[in-house]
Amino acid sequence: MIKKFVYILLFLISGSVFATHNRAGEITFTHYSGLTYEITVTTYTKDSSPADRPKLEIRWGDNSPLDSIERISAVLLGNDIKKNVYVGWHTYPSPSPFPYIISVTDPNRNAGIQNIPNSVNVVFYLQTELYINPFLGDPNNSPILLNPPIDNACVGSIYVHNPGAVDIDGDSLYYTLRQSLKEGGQPIINYQFPSASNFITINNFTGDLIWDSPIFQGEFNVAILVEEFRGGVKIGSVLRDMQITVVPNCDPPPNITGVTDTCVIAGDTLSLNYNATGSHPVTLTSTGIPYLIASPAAFQQTTLPATTTSGNFYWEAKCNHVRKTPYSISIKGIDAGPFNLADFHTTTILVIAPKPENLTRTVQANAINLNWEQSKCSPITQYKIYRRQGVSGWSPGFCETGVPASAGFQLIATTNALTDTTYSDNNNGLGLIPGIEYCYRVVACFIDGSESIASDEVCAQLKKDVPIITRVSVNTTDQVNGSVYVEWSKPTEHDTIQFPGPYRYLIYRGEQSSANMVLIDSTVTINDTMYTDTLLNTLDFQYFYRVDIYNIPNVATRDLMGRSTVASSVYLTLIPSDNKLTLVWNESVPWTNTQHVIYRQDPIMLNFDSIGITTNTTYIDSGLVNLTTYCYKVKSIGAYSSPGTINPIINYSQEICGQPVDNVSPCPPSLCVEVDCQQQQNTLHWINQNPGCGDDVLQFNIYKKDSLNGEYALIANISNGTDSTYIHDNVLSVVGCYVVTGIDSVGNESLFSDSVCVDNPNGACSGNNGCVFSADETAETECFVYRLPNVFTPGKDKHNDVFKPFPYRFVESVNIEIFDRWGKLVYQTNDPEILWEGINQDNKESADGTYYYVCTVNEECLNGIQPRVIKGFITLIRNKGGSKP
Repeated sequence: MIKKFVYILLFLISGSVFATHNRAGEITFTHYSGLTYEITVTTYTKDSSPADRPKLEIRWGDNSPLDSIERISAVLLGNDIKKNVYVGWHTYPSPSPFPYIISVTDPNRNAGIQNIPNSVNVVFYLQTELYINPFLGDPNNSPILLNPPIDNACVGSIYVHNPGAVDIDGDSLYYTLRQSLKEGGQPIINYQFPSASNFITINNFTGDLIWDSPIFQGEFNVAILVEEFRGGVKIGSVLRDMQITVVPNCDPPPNITGVTDTCVIAGDTLSLNYNATGSHPVTLTSTGIPYLIASPAAFQQTTLPATTTSGNFYWEAKCNHVRKTPYSISIKGIDAGPFNLADFHTTTILVIAPKPENLTRTVQANAINLNWEQSKCSPITQYKIYRRQGVSGWSPGFCETGVPASAGFQLIATTNALTDTTYSDNNNGLGLIPGIEYCYRVVACFIDGSESIASDEVCAQLKKDVPIITRVSVNTTDQVNGSVYVEWSKPTEHDTIQFPGPYRYLIYRGEQSSANMVLIDSTVTINDTMYTDTLLNTLDFQYFYRVDIYNIPNVATRDLMGRSTVASSVYLTLIPSDNKLTLVWNESVPWTNTQHVIYRQDPIMLNFDSIGITTNTTYIDSGLVNLTTYCYKVKSIGAYSSPGTINPIINYSQEICGQPVDNVSPCPPSLCVEVDCQQQQNTLHWINQNPGCGDDVLQFNIYKKDSLNGEYALIANISNGTDSTYIHDNVLSVVGCYVVTGIDSVGNESLFSDSVCVDNPNGACSGNNGCVFSADETAETECFVYRLPNVFTPGKDKHNDVFKPFPYRFVESVNIEIFDRWGKLVYQTNDPEILWEGINQDNKESADGTYYYVCTVNEECLNGIQPRVIKGFITLIRNKGGSKP
């Protein structure tokens, strides 16, 4: 017993006297090979503590036994701080979609932490999440945190810290401020974030921890969670626990100024200057991944440490530095004062690829060939080719890569290799359109999704060596005698040596599509560029036209010089609705229409007046009178993007007439149900709602179903559209679901209202659904819950002669078993009325006394018959001929 007491005492003493007094730390990992990882635990302890930790216990997170790792270095940092580095290796059993949580627990934190009550007896805990998932790409390495998590701050002055996290895999990092944890990763009871005169927060993307400003002196612990994301998927995290010592009456800490966000083109040099001021001489240092990779950056303090000093960041960016996510560097300035106060400044640097150079174009018969120089950066995987009609007027902004949608370009193709630097644009085999100016840009792409600056823009257009249609306009609307006017511009750049003339146009027409074009006519000379097509059904059909040009030097020779692009008329349709008509039109033309003017016919003067202009291909004419005829036509206004053709190009649709009709159903009413079990009735109350729906409700239909799985059946029609109440009485059960619909003046019926379901209020049922309320607060009692008495007096005076329930409803059947005090079954029935007269299974009178029953009540509910078990005692007092009390 004495020995056991001594062991306990030594343990308690070790917790408060001989502990290492951990101040801060984190766990990081590096992939070694296969499923093996090198794990590094870094802790910062109180150097003056008499205890030391040459080993640390560690849990690998895969249910393997508790293990330990060796310390490989211990470095004194000054100010009673020792940095300890422990390294171990572990092989995991298999990949897993869930993280392995690596954790380290040490008995004690540093004593006197202001925001952790009794901190010396609170376990110090670190954890890191390791994901081993082959679907996430290459094995992951955790970020490395280069700035120590031990800092001093000053009461009343803004404190800034940055962990200096670098990720050699180029994964995105996301920072959050967290509470310090205790054993098992559990929250510390009564932990509080340090008090601030304004706030304490962390920048989620740069990792800058800002405390504005400390109020009280002392030591404080906070945690920073650094999460890794790859392709938007979390792949790991490191929880760093750090300590901040706040001192009073100190001079202002250093202040660093410089750029916070910039970029550099691979192949160029980036030089950034930083200035720092302080109350004491300031020493500048910098951390970040640019210093750790091939062709690294360099940082140097350009002046000696002083109260005003400066530093320079210098980097000759290379193509292998290009990546989608920016690099971060952290500039740290620490003063030479008694408290070594510090400031941090973070700069993000995006390394981008140069633009593809010398993009050129060559015009072919119906295509444009593009060529450009191979990118200077060899790791690219493909080139993207973008096209638009007309000059964009856009130039890439500072640090802007790729082509934004706002520039109006469309991605039309990609090539598949660094050396694949040509592309022929023939519009996917359909041929480009004469009269259109096509403009192009090219972007180089990298394996991680990063893109180069866009190339310079080049533009070109096909030779005007074929007819270019400019007009397909409906002149006359009729089912028999309709007409369409067709006009085109003549070729001006054709080869007159190959095709000396004379020339002839052949005009082709398609009805409803361009699939079956038929020759309808021809013209005699090259200057004959107008044609009116007659005897058409322009009311019901849309027409498509193509013009071919032939060289006919003699009767025996007929050479096709080329074909125009097909162009159609504007075809207008009407969609009738309640007090409005929706105009919808379509057109298939090689030029670009930028405006459409809508005309409606004046019913008296019979002329067409403009009622609206739109850039869309639909228009709603509202405020109309139902069953009144309105007639319309549409004028399109557009142009080709290249000069030399008629501008603007104007065409008209056919004329079309229609009538608005009331085909809009009313909105579903809003329904509530008032339940009155005493009267065995449900009263329905509804509100007629019409936001954006028909407003001419004249009657209502009421539907009900008796169970959730049933079908709604019409139970009533309310012919007065102003009514809002209906009493559903004389029902066998109030249980059921109701919906209401509205019906307008022409018979349009609304959708069902939200269903309102009334359930049996007893315990076995799931309950009401929707807007349900009771007519009286005693509704449960009035709804006659199935209950049993506790005494009965069988005899022949007809008073309380049988054991039966109080008045009840909603019960389909029961299964009751009654037992005597020895557990022998004396009575059983499925009749809800029970009606036990005190006769046992042997048909003999049961003795006076107390009996126990178990009764399963099968209650009628919305979701079917549901059992409810009730248990209790019943006392039998038999009447032996005397009067009953």
